[in-house]
Amino acid sequence: MRATLSSAPSSFEANHRLGEFYLHTERYPEAVSFLETASKIDPANDGNQYDLALAYEEGGNLSQSSKHLHEVLAHRPSADMYRLAGEVDEKLGDPLSAVHEYEQAAKLNPSEQNYFEWGSELLLHRAVWQAQEVFRKGVDAYPTSVRMQTAMGTALFAGARYDAAALRLCQASDLDPSDPNPYIFMGKIQMAAPNSLACVEPKLERFVRQQPDSSIANYMYAMSILKHQEQVPDKQAVQQAEGLLTKSVTIDPKCSEAYLQLGIIASSQRSFDTAIDFYKKAIAADPELADAYYRLGVAYDRTAQSAKAKEEFQLHDQIKQKQAEAIERQRQGVKQFLIVLSEQPGGPAAP
Repeated sequence: MRATLSSAPSSFEANHRLGEFYLHTERYPEAVSFLETASKIDPANDGNQYDLALAYEEGGNLSQSSKHLHEVLAHRPSADMYRLAGEVDEKLGDPLSAVHEYEQAAKLNPSEQNYFEWGSELLLHRAVWQAQEVFRKGVDAYPTSVRMQTAMGTALFAGARYDAAALRLCQASDLDPSDPNPYIFMGKIQMAAPNSLACVEPKLERFVRQQPDSSIANYMYAMSILKHQEQVPDKQAVQQAEGLLTKSVTIDPKCSEAYLQLGIIASSQRSFDTAIDFYKKAIAADPELADAYYRLGVAYDRTAQSAKAKEEFQLHDQIKQKQAEAIERQRQGVKQFLIVLSEQPGGPAAP
């Protein structure tokens, strides 16, 4: 390609191909140089303009990428360009512009990907009702899309519609039983819901059968079993969940939540020394897991180690305070996002 370019330095094709090669091999400064040259030779070639904007973005020059995209979009609207502009706007910390770009992309090309990106941007910033509406349109257009059905279930979950969310995710898992994403989300819904959800446990059992060496599959199925025990206690079922959790941490020693649950089971059996060991492993795997500190403090208190208990309770309070402050900052950002979104012409009202 360099030889071709040397013999024809003003060739659009030679500059574009070399720039594209460097883009794909993640050598972004070189990619930008050749793609800029190609852009000057043929400014009407949208494929090259897209590659140039992508090279700017991947190289860390977000403002230049945004500027270039909007210059092209002012003359030739393109769904792909709008979608990339949305991605760049999100990275620049401008979610309102990102939502607008993704919306324009979906209007120009109502593809599965464009519906997904638009709805995901809304959901990311907690515009839950608006995200549900976008995903509903996407599901209507692409009823066999696992990704779209999963996204719809996630949006319903974000709106605390647990039963509807679980049903949607169970349906998504049936479309492609080998796809782990619906199972992971339905497992999270099962843990968050006030009651056990009927369709979830059999699907998570299937997840483990299909992926027995998956730490997350074993953990999710174990948590579903334990959720059911809140209504109908069964010693044998708890033992089954314990075995699944043990397998989960054996596969992935960094699965902090599984260690935490093993500690909770040990504590319920008054095996506090064993529980303490599990809680310590949970904290080592995830130092920000606040509940592990609290439960470790309780276990120390039950074993007459009051000084250690006090220390763990203090660490728990510090982490919770830090997390609460982060959540409050996020809520303020979400509130402003929803207010501005609802004020846009033709925009949906904030829930």
